[in-house]
Amino acid sequence: MKAVSVVLRAAVALWFGLGPGSVGALGAEPLTALARPDLAASSLDDLKGGGVALSLGLSQPVPYRVFTLNAPPRLVVDFREVDWRGSDPAALTGSARVRSARAGAIRPGWSRLVLELSAPMALVSAEMPRDPATGRARLALQLAPADTGTGEAVRPPAQTALWGLPEPEKLAPPPRRHDGSRALRVVIDPGHGGIDPGAESAGIREADLMLTFGRELAEALARAGIEPVLTRDADVFVPLETRIDIARAARADVFLSLHADALADGYASGATVYTLSETASDSASARLAERHDRDALLAGVDLSDQDDVIAGVLMDLARTDTQPRSDRLAEAIVAGLRGHVGHLYKTPHMSAAFSVLKSPDIPSVLIETGFLSSADDRERLISPEWRARAAAGIVEALRGWAEADAAAAALLRR
Repeated sequence: MKAVSVVLRAAVALWFGLGPGSVGALGAEPLTALARPDLAASSLDDLKGGGVALSLGLSQPVPYRVFTLNAPPRLVVDFREVDWRGSDPAALTGSARVRSARAGAIRPGWSRLVLELSAPMALVSAEMPRDPATGRARLALQLAPADTGTGEAVRPPAQTALWGLPEPEKLAPPPRRHDGSRALRVVIDPGHGGIDPGAESAGIREADLMLTFGRELAEALARAGIEPVLTRDADVFVPLETRIDIARAARADVFLSLHADALADGYASGATVYTLSETASDSASARLAERHDRDALLAGVDLSDQDDVIAGVLMDLARTDTQPRSDRLAEAIVAGLRGHVGHLYKTPHMSAAFSVLKSPDIPSVLIETGFLSSADDRERLISPEWRARAAAGIVEALRGWAEADAAAAALLRR
């Protein structure tokens, strides 16, 4: 009961935007600037009995929320207005029960610290006392093995409670298929971002490179009379399902996800275009899809696989129309890239179960622009000239595909 009361007190304080243990201090003066972590004054230690203690120094108290997740087991702490730039949480050493630590932005005004645990654990206590002399704060958390009965696991609050969002608006009727009477609307999804950097090689981060290319592609599409929408326009983390939600909210005609992978073993180079399939083209494609999804898991977001039977049947029916259109779009992009940049992977059109491609009603493809593990591909990817040619190939492909797709739409029975 002690653990439960600690969590309840924390929840009450957080409801009013305060950290537990600092209600009086925070009530006296508002938070007016970004807090900074002080890793030199922080620690992560193992406790007797299999627990873990986190002590995180902060330049000032901030509202925060704590919850745990499984598969893999993680502790997640969300902070309001904590700037992690220049701070590496991997420096929090001393615990053999924490496999990794990462932190970064997840949405404007919010950042996240994720500890991947070696085994499931439950929250025993959480508080953020403030030093009245210096104004600095310290987040103190204690975890215990989940099966000891010393603590209770804390699940994430509902999305509206977590971010203070208003009730969702009623959805508009689904958009009609693009028929050429208006500008094609394309959602560009630069992969990874924020707490999830994606592949890294030779000092180049996939998240940064794809954001740059995504912005350049958006400009090229706009010049061609195509309406672009970016799922992210900054180095922030966007969950996989949210990327699809953004496309649906934008009433997108096409969804393009941009990536640049890296291989730990072997060698590969050249661009590849992926479409959705539960059966991957090969084992490498299956591992790539698993790694992309696992990145989101390690960032503290669980992928939902709880579709009910009726919804699953309806989505499968929708995909009988959308999937062939996605396949034709992929072939068009392969042809466009081949004509403008030339160098493609030996099998340029492949398929795998990428979660980000699972929208049942929007033609979607994932473009692996190259491999950061290949020196030749890295040189191409960091070249503005090469990226401009790649963007031109994608624009040409979208124009041709949209024209043919609109002609096919006119033949459909209304």
